[in-house]
Amino acid sequence: MENKTTYIIIGGVAIVAFIIIAAVILLDDGSKNGEKNVISTNETSNTSTAEENEEDTFDYMAAAKEQMSEPEAGETIAIMHVKDYGDITFKFFEDKAPKAVENFLTHAKEGYYDGVKFHRVMEEFMIQGGDPQGNGTGGESIWGEGFEEELDQGLVPYRGALCMASAGTGTSSLGSQFFIVQAHANESQMSSIQSVYSSSFAEAYSTYGGYPSLYENYTVFGQVINGMDVVDKIASVEKTYSSSGELSVPVEDIIIESIDITTK
Repeated sequence: MENKTTYIIIGGVAIVAFIIIAAVILLDDGSKNGEKNVISTNETSNTSTAEENEEDTFDYMAAAKEQMSEPEAGETIAIMHVKDYGDITFKFFEDKAPKAVENFLTHAKEGYYDGVKFHRVMEEFMIQGGDPQGNGTGGESIWGEGFEEELDQGLVPYRGALCMASAGTGTSSLGSQFFIVQAHANESQMSSIQSVYSSSFAEAYSTYGGYPSLYENYTVFGQVINGMDVVDKIASVEKTYSSSGELSVPVEDIIIESIDITTK
């Protein structure tokens, strides 16, 4: 569809030239069919130098434990029923990402996601859905227009993080599409991570896994508290190539049947 923003996940916005954590995945130009280029990397994101980060006293490990903790009694949770795969249960960070949480929960309550598929799936990266068009080009927010990122230092795209997809940081393009980080910790990356991030951040990544290059670029608004086995099953399905040449399209559709909103 013309004039529809393609929601994709992009790696870090400012590259630390001498550090590359893992292989870079470059995808072909999809402009011929109206889709934007997609570049997914394992590079570190817009961070300061290692020397500067040594002065970062933020306790990422304590924040990570809070992010991963079970919701308290009375807190809102969502149970996503994925056809033939099982349930994924989320808690939310309404105090830190209020617009993203309201948007997702309202869409879920109104059945917006019912019958929508996970259209982009990449093992050791993420699974992405929320587009009624089913190809990454559609969807909109509950306000009918895109909204901006809500970034918080203590919310990191660890494994199981529920994040908003966008067309790029600062584009106010958040709509209905979301992704769940599936990547495990990669110990071979630790020395590079320690060179860029603080030791506290590196410890949290080593413990919980995730995808560091997304940090401070994509809104983290929820966390999987049950059902990561389902996320892993989805990430490992047989895939075919997208129109832009990315091996990320499930051969068989993976459908969200419904999402129940309840409390712990």
